Amino acid sequence: MHKKLLIHLILIIFGITMMTPFIWMLLTSFKSPQEAISQDFHLLPDKIDLSNYIKAWKKVPFTIYFENTIIMTLFVTLIVLMTSSLAAFIFAWADFKGKDVIFYFLLSMMMVPMPVFLIPNYIILDKLNWLDTFYALIVPWSINIFSIFLLRQHFKTIPKDLIEAAVIDGCTPLKILWHVVIPLSKPSLVTVGIFNIIGTWNSFMWPLVVTNSDDMRVIQVGLSFFNQGEGTQWTLQMAAATFTIIPVLIIYFIAQRGIMANFARSGIKG
Repeated sequence: MHKKLLIHLILIIFGITMMTPFIWMLLTSFKSPQEAISQDFHLLPDKIDLSNYIKAWKKVPFTIYFENTIIMTLFVTLIVLMTSSLAAFIFAWADFKGKDVIFYFLLSMMMVPMPVFLIPNYIILDKLNWLDTFYALIVPWSINIFSIFLLRQHFKTIPKDLIEAAVIDGCTPLKILWHVVIPLSKPSLVTVGIFNIIGTWNSFMWPLVVTNSDDMRVIQVGLSFFNQGEGTQWTLQMAAATFTIIPVLIIYFIAQRGIMANFARSGIKG
């Protein structure tokens, strides 16, 4: 009992420590500029000032940044779910020569740092005239090796009898994937979706390189330009950072509940 209490206490302390920067950012966004730089420091604002959010939103076209980011995140996530499901199903259940070699080769690509293929990819996109377009933001990220690995590991846990029964019933591989494998893999698919949503929403380096117009900037690139322009306007910077993070937090918590519900439902069926 005491050991359990100690473990929970340590986890609570670490949780509070990790949340402290976010709490500080949120509270600072409600302060006045004078209060934020005052030597008489106090964590809570004397008066909640929502004008920082309005001023920050009007400084740069955050509406365009949000629209671009939502479009990019939505399409990347949907395409990754589709391509990863197809590839994972092949690597989990198909039988062909060199399957494991190809799979391990794909896994090894995860160890290659992004700067290595940044310039070659940029040259390819330039030849295709895709720079500063949604093609450049979406297509290069339409295949995610980690997502393939995660789904493949889950697909291999599905009883082989179910797959064989579907084959006997005359199902094609695509029908088996859609009607048998996908319904049994909702928790893993939701997890893959969360990872891709968060990763795409927070992407900075690639959008910075392949876009140059204000109309094509995504939220993280736009936030960076905003911070450079505002300099020491800490309250405006904290307000802008807050409303760029909030959508991801909401999606994460909603999806997290979905994962737990799907796992619980799977346990009941099992």
